[in-house]
Amino acid sequence: MDDRRSRHPGGYVLVADGRIEAVGPGPAPALERVDRRIDARGKVVLPGFVNTHHHLPQTLTRNVPRVQEAPLFRWLVELYEIWRGIDADAVDAAARVGLGELLLTGCTTSTDHLYLFPRGQDRLIDVEIAAARDLGIRFQPTRGSMSRGRSQGGLPPDDVVQDEATILEDSRRLIREHHDPRPGAMTRIALAPCSPFSVTDALMRRTAELAREHGVRLHTHLAETLDEERYCIEVYGCRPVEYLRRLGWLGSDVWLAHCVHLSGDEIRLFGETGTAVAHCPSSNLRLGSGIAPVRNMLEAGVPVGLGVDGSASNDTSNMMAEARQALLAHRLGAEPSRWITAEEALWMATRGGARCLGRDDIGSLEPGKAADLILVDTRRLSYAGAGSDILAALVFSPWPEPVDTVMVDGRIVVEGGELVGVDVEALVARADAIAARLLGGT
Repeated sequence: MDDRRSRHPGGYVLVADGRIEAVGPGPAPALERVDRRIDARGKVVLPGFVNTHHHLPQTLTRNVPRVQEAPLFRWLVELYEIWRGIDADAVDAAARVGLGELLLTGCTTSTDHLYLFPRGQDRLIDVEIAAARDLGIRFQPTRGSMSRGRSQGGLPPDDVVQDEATILEDSRRLIREHHDPRPGAMTRIALAPCSPFSVTDALMRRTAELAREHGVRLHTHLAETLDEERYCIEVYGCRPVEYLRRLGWLGSDVWLAHCVHLSGDEIRLFGETGTAVAHCPSSNLRLGSGIAPVRNMLEAGVPVGLGVDGSASNDTSNMMAEARQALLAHRLGAEPSRWITAEEALWMATRGGARCLGRDDIGSLEPGKAADLILVDTRRLSYAGAGSDILAALVFSPWPEPVDTVMVDGRIVVEGGELVGVDVEALVARADAIAARLLGGT
């Protein structure tokens, strides 16, 4: 898949030094020396998926009973009481679980939006970066932030928010120590105040200034629920998109999570400014937030990627399931001509996601791009009878098993449907034990 949406039945991909050298139909060219040859007969080769929105620590708080039927604001208030107990050990286990799930479902690049820092837990993003490096996934985490606690009219407890000086200084540190702007970089940093109802105007402005000074991207939640819309109108006297516009937060270096409740004029403004959207259909349905107007966004030229969102509002980190959810959600109450197609869902999961993260080095199978690709074995019961359009079958048909092979930067990190070098049983036991501790403290 490339910008022409090419397909090569019986084709080949040639990889060298972490880059794609050639892609084409027919057998691979004869070479004097090949270090490894992967037989892809019966398999589909795709660009690795790009996950544009996540909250990895939430993998430890899936399906919490008392918030299974809660809308966003109550869901947040309840879970903040649990998340107050996270520490570096919890974040490490959660990151390995969530990123491992993503790899097994075809994701080769992920972001994360970590914005909650309990007292004394200041370097949690460094922990996630280390976990991502161990697993071999390309990682673009965001330095999230909350500066408005409950005593200042925000939703989170005061002991999980930080003052603005601390937030900005740590943002500078993370950029200095971890951001790699070079093509093919395995680690990049973005800056991401949590939401309009958890930070101050001053922090939003200063974060944007800092990001643009250092050439990193900006991210936040926006227009997720009608509660947020009412909050912005009551507090700021305008809708959420107008609030961001006033703060200088629209542009081609910004991607926003959710954007469920947008007007036609707001969608056009996104298209004109190049502001991108992380579409998270599973989370939006799970919390009853609504369905983002993605067809209108695509027609307006808005870059749209897919995000699994936090595993406490999705309960999984499955990128192929997210593509299928995007396919299905937009068929409710819409004319067939407005439906999202399987090809468009895969496009959002790959090229659309790359655009959200500001990357032209990933998301397609083309010479010069990073060697991030996945192989899916179609000789499975779930694909039997689907040979007339096997690419669409990857989205239409259930995917009960992991991908067969995942390559990131030319390195095999999933083989035979299993994570390379990971003791999954031990990781699950560790994550379960930490989750029990967190839940036991409430």
